[in-house]
Amino acid sequence: MLEQTEVRLADDVRLHVEVSGPADAEVTAFLLHGWTLDGRSWHRQLAGVRERFGGRVRVVTYDARGHGRSSCMALRTATLAQLGDDLVAVLDAVAPAGPVVLVGHSMGGMTIMEYAHRHPRHFAARTAGLVFVSTTAEGHTHTAYGLSPRIARLIRLAETAGAGVLARCGAWRPPRALLRALRPSIRWMLFGDHCEPTDIRLVTSAVARASLRSIGGFRASIGTQHRLDTLAALARLPAAALVGDRDRLTPPPCAESIAAALPATELTVCPGAGHMLMMERPDQVNAAVAGVLHRALAAAPHPASPA
Repeated sequence: MLEQTEVRLADDVRLHVEVSGPADAEVTAFLLHGWTLDGRSWHRQLAGVRERFGGRVRVVTYDARGHGRSSCMALRTATLAQLGDDLVAVLDAVAPAGPVVLVGHSMGGMTIMEYAHRHPRHFAARTAGLVFVSTTAEGHTHTAYGLSPRIARLIRLAETAGAGVLARCGAWRPPRALLRALRPSIRWMLFGDHCEPTDIRLVTSAVARASLRSIGGFRASIGTQHRLDTLAALARLPAAALVGDRDRLTPPPCAESIAAALPATELTVCPGAGHMLMMERPDQVNAAVAGVLHRALAAAPHPASPA
């Protein structure tokens, strides 16, 4: 049964959280969504985990600050560092004990890296596995939008200027009429060769829920993050990394550098897929999540049998 709750943070931001599975599950999986999206983007993985593991795994999704059904925030807190701190707060509030597997898409994967960087002891005590989906540890180093370097630089300049304007627009949301007009551009940017109509509608709906402050405000932090050194210290953990070979935002070199930093990582490159792998290639993402969960469950302490 799905339980909806709210976590209030120290700066009074309220995060919308959804939990599926028993509180005494052996392992808890946290699924962290990407920039401008929300927890609904993981719906096929929620179903997959329930089908494979039943009550052995509890699953938590939540909308990041300024996204989905979570409240907006001060502009100064629109950073990946803050998202790493928020993850600690949600962990402590919703799953205060037991091993966790962290699954992050795009900005969600970068949030996991910030958690490991800023709270290494907490991370080491709780984390039993990692899955990185269409993400990067090198900011915009490899992002060229699938275009020539010259055109990519021009787009980057326009994007930077636009982000600064949007960041000052506060809690306002993008006009739905504008998003409908931009749907072909969103589809080109986020998806690969094929896109189901239901998926592009869900993505557009998620962008419509994101505050303009979050759409513009997080851009600078995302572009400058570099956490390969942090990842290199996590080699003991079971991990997986997946990327689409048509990903225009976090192309294959992003996942390859993550796998190089974590030599035990299982790297999967999905032909014809773009940035939204959990929708475009749900079976492969589900298999990667299941593989890491199986290893975490095998290592998890089992409750003592009653006398």
